Amino acid sequence: MKNLKINLIDNISLAIKSLSFPQIDYNLTQPKNPQFGDLSTNAPLLIASQLKQNPIEIGELIVKKLQDRGIDNISNINITAPGFINFKISDTFFQKQIKIIIESSHSFGKGSLGIGKTANVEFVSANPTGPLTVGHGRNAVIGDVISKILAWQGFKVTKEYYFNDAGRQMRILKESVKARYYELIKKNYDFPKDGYQGDYIYDIAKNILQLKGDKLNPENKFFKKYAEDTIFKNIKESLMNLGIQFDQFTNEKTFYENGDIDNLLKKLSNKNLIYKKDNATWFKSSALGKEHDKVYIKSSGEPTYRVPDTAYHINKIKRKYDLIIDIFGSDHADAYPDVLIALEALDLKTDHIKILLYQFVTLIRNGKKVKMSTRQANFITLDELIEELGPDVVRYFFIMRSINSHLDFDIDIAADQSDKNPVFYLQYAYARICNIIKRADELRLINNNTFNYKIISHQEEIQMLKHMVRFPEFIEISYKNLEPQYITIYLQQLASFFHKFYSKCKVITDNKELTTSRINLIKSVKIILQNGFNILGIKAPEKM
Repeated sequence: MKNLKINLIDNISLAIKSLSFPQIDYNLTQPKNPQFGDLSTNAPLLIASQLKQNPIEIGELIVKKLQDRGIDNISNINITAPGFINFKISDTFFQKQIKIIIESSHSFGKGSLGIGKTANVEFVSANPTGPLTVGHGRNAVIGDVISKILAWQGFKVTKEYYFNDAGRQMRILKESVKARYYELIKKNYDFPKDGYQGDYIYDIAKNILQLKGDKLNPENKFFKKYAEDTIFKNIKESLMNLGIQFDQFTNEKTFYENGDIDNLLKKLSNKNLIYKKDNATWFKSSALGKEHDKVYIKSSGEPTYRVPDTAYHINKIKRKYDLIIDIFGSDHADAYPDVLIALEALDLKTDHIKILLYQFVTLIRNGKKVKMSTRQANFITLDELIEELGPDVVRYFFIMRSINSHLDFDIDIAADQSDKNPVFYLQYAYARICNIIKRADELRLINNNTFNYKIISHQEEIQMLKHMVRFPEFIEISYKNLEPQYITIYLQQLASFFHKFYSKCKVITDNKELTTSRINLIKSVKIILQNGFNILGIKAPEKM
């Protein structure tokens, strides 16, 4: 379908040029009403707007040029008011597609835009201070699915987790665990302001008491190390519960230990881009087009996030990835530009760095918002959500809306075992197909991949086939926009077409040719659903 559209666009552009019309940025899309054909362009409307002429007359001239030229796989071209040119794809094109899908099988939909290229996707990157939240969960699934989309285009992908086991948050964690430890042994120790609450802090303190007894000195480094190791182990297990594994974990302290931070500050100083004021070190972002200068190192001597994050990105750039993707919550909207501007000031290329900001998640139960506070440990953890709903549902719900949209996660719908639940709806379509194919196999009806487009006559099966061939197109759209929800939208539409087909069309019939054609039609749907499920990281159940 992609090659057909490219060829059609080339022919439309040639026709426009040969008529000496202005070159315009026109659309070639699928019309909402199938009676207007399979593809439609608004080119005459845009040209007419510039030339102040009648769009129908302009369209007729373009159509004449196209008809005279003849276009492969297009059987009819016409123009309709107010000025759209409509194209009907030939039967022979669709005739070939089922065989292509079945023979391509698990590779159907794969692209080649990333072949020979490398990509780094950094996501989650939660510091080890507590259990993963549902917000972390959305970040995790977005990153994992985008990584799979890149791999489907041929990229060699490195999934990376960046974390900081130093800094204020980790000090508060250490002091919180200490306070609970000394509380257990009946000794006074002030609980820190803004300390971490929750049973997990008590559990860590109890384990330390069991391992080390009641004689630990407050200065003992074991408090911090054990708390960090325990929480990080739990974070990795939570991600495994979602089917997510990372290729690389990078610790912020690495860049202090290997001298990268010192080298960064030296380079910025040599370019006269940092200065001292009020005992702090400032970055001259105002000299680079920003409204205000930014603090790099506080008067206390503690670096702000800008310093190690810039060093980290220099490290990633040195690794020579063709594409670098960072996935952050929308609360980072004001933070990441400071890193990019520093990289550019150091004459480093940044146009291959893509920053994705996702909106946050609100859990809904019984029609009401679930109130949560992370600091007070009054929240539903990612593990609890997975345990209640299962990983497939959790993964799907996190990506079924645009990452730029706030996500209302309705737990009741997610738990429902009916068509109201989009995951159930999809997986049920797959299971139904498996059941039909199993029955056909038992009757020895599956013997070849032949398909006769002319013998299928129901609107439901024709619409389903025409949607099936667009799967690679939706995969490519998801890649180009780095938006997984285009795949969920496609799969929901495909499942809808299949369920309608199932209710109207009998697959196993007395007509052998029709039966063979419909078996191969639904085999192709099965392949596409399974490929889509693989990209989304959800199971393809043969029984439900």
